[in-house]
Amino acid sequence: MTDTEENVPTLYLIPTPIGNLEDISLRAMRILQSVDALACEDTRHTRKIFERHSLASPPIIFACHAHNEDRAVGRILSFLREGKSVGLTSDAGAPGVSDPGQRAAAAVIEAGYEVVSLPGPSAVITALTVSGIPVPAFSFLGFLPRRPGRQRKMFSAFADAPTAIVFFESPFRVGKILKIAYEVLGNRQAAVCIELTKKFENVHRGQLSELAEQFAGQKIKGEVTIVIAPPAREEVKGEDDDGPFAMP
Repeated sequence: MTDTEENVPTLYLIPTPIGNLEDISLRAMRILQSVDALACEDTRHTRKIFERHSLASPPIIFACHAHNEDRAVGRILSFLREGKSVGLTSDAGAPGVSDPGQRAAAAVIEAGYEVVSLPGPSAVITALTVSGIPVPAFSFLGFLPRRPGRQRKMFSAFADAPTAIVFFESPFRVGKILKIAYEVLGNRQAAVCIELTKKFENVHRGQLSELAEQFAGQKIKGEVTIVIAPPAREEVKGEDDDGPFAMP
């Protein structure tokens, strides 16, 4: 099904810019204006998009975030049962990817209604491409656990995987997480991507040991995405050159 079909109750998953408000597609802007109701992780954040692009707001806008998602899902299903279409946005990037939205999509699918996901901005892909690191494949870890012990276990689980590692991180613990990554994974190339697509975007590239020292105790403002290179070819255990993850 495409969004050109009319009178079909549908949930649209609408990605929003990760920083620069110009990074929104024509299709996303059209759907934002055409849905009967719009669920937003933060209504104030989404309204900035409407204001920036002079878009007409849908008649109903309501919140759908981590603290009310169950209730919001019920409201979404209620609109769909009435034959209406509903849009769903998170604050940045795609709904459901380290943001609210997955439970809503699953509930709508289970109820037998259509779900359409629009392509759009992604901090993960943006960080991977700007890192300069070879990416034969990648493992996305989302937000890491808060406890250092669990962080070590997470890195250990992917230590031998022949993939780049990408994850989101709090600006308050970048130095600490880089030090743990260095201790568990060894001295790999990495990139610390800060405020991607925004006015003060900056990317720091280097070895984990260098970056851990650079960011030790440093105060950072903004959102952070970190990319760590795959292990060197000779470090991959049980490598099969003909397997799906064979390194080039």
